Amino acid sequence: MTGSNPPQVTAVVPTRDRPVLLRAALDAILGQDYPGGIDVVVVYDQSEPDLTLAEDPRIRVITNSRTPGLAGARNTGILAAQGELVAFCDDDDEWLPGKLAAQVAALEATADGAFVSCGIRVDYDGRQVDRSLSMDRVPLASLLRDRHTELHPSTFLIRRDALVDAIGLVDEEIPGSYAEDYEFLLRAARHAPLVNLTEPYVTVRWHKRSYFAQRWETISTALQWLLERYPEFATVPAGEARVAGQIAFAQAAMGNRREAVRWARRTLAGNPKEARAYLALAVASKAVDPDRVLRTLHKRGRGI
Repeated sequence: MTGSNPPQVTAVVPTRDRPVLLRAALDAILGQDYPGGIDVVVVYDQSEPDLTLAEDPRIRVITNSRTPGLAGARNTGILAAQGELVAFCDDDDEWLPGKLAAQVAALEATADGAFVSCGIRVDYDGRQVDRSLSMDRVPLASLLRDRHTELHPSTFLIRRDALVDAIGLVDEEIPGSYAEDYEFLLRAARHAPLVNLTEPYVTVRWHKRSYFAQRWETISTALQWLLERYPEFATVPAGEARVAGQIAFAQAAMGNRREAVRWARRTLAGNPKEARAYLALAVASKAVDPDRVLRTLHKRGRGI
């Protein structure tokens, strides 16, 4: 990549039944003040495609040809992308002005960089909170220690050759596709430390939703899968305790008190200060409602 010949960027936007939000996302992508070319691949997943979007020559409309769900839809778009750089954007998020130009410049300035992210502006129930990570490079050890919510998929910009040939596609086998973005980040950081901008360049919308029993079961199963898949967690006890604490909370939310206590003990063995263990025990004892915990955290731009 050179400054005199800015690289083509293909944005991959998976979508399902969000026509109004999707159009806002597309307007924000194509409205970027960026001297290089921008095109978008909109991937419809388990829904009827709106072919009128393709009236704009910069937009291609395709359907998910892989595993149903977000991971398969993202991969369908990645494989269809023609740009030298591939960006992700969820259909309910919006890029803020300056995002693309700043990220491309950061990538060009980093010889070994293949992946760049940025800060986010969390929008939940009409309240906005800026979240940024005060690091310009994010190594694997840091991601094992903390998920870093700021590293949201809608901020990802990646060299396509590194994505396809080295990092690999989004994993389509994770139970329920839960935390597939986190697993993808871990894999990307194995390849090279991630480049990061502290400025919030993406509005991320968090929606109200009820965490019904089956959802919590998916979260617990997927996180246990993640601990097994990445033995490196054992080298960062606080990071392993964080994930164990999430599992404990999920088990408590399902009403599985014995499993919640077992995972909470494992959490505290790794990090006695891990708050998720205490929240899980409070939920398991029915002293606290899990949905209320999440609503409170989301208002602060945070999750469990």
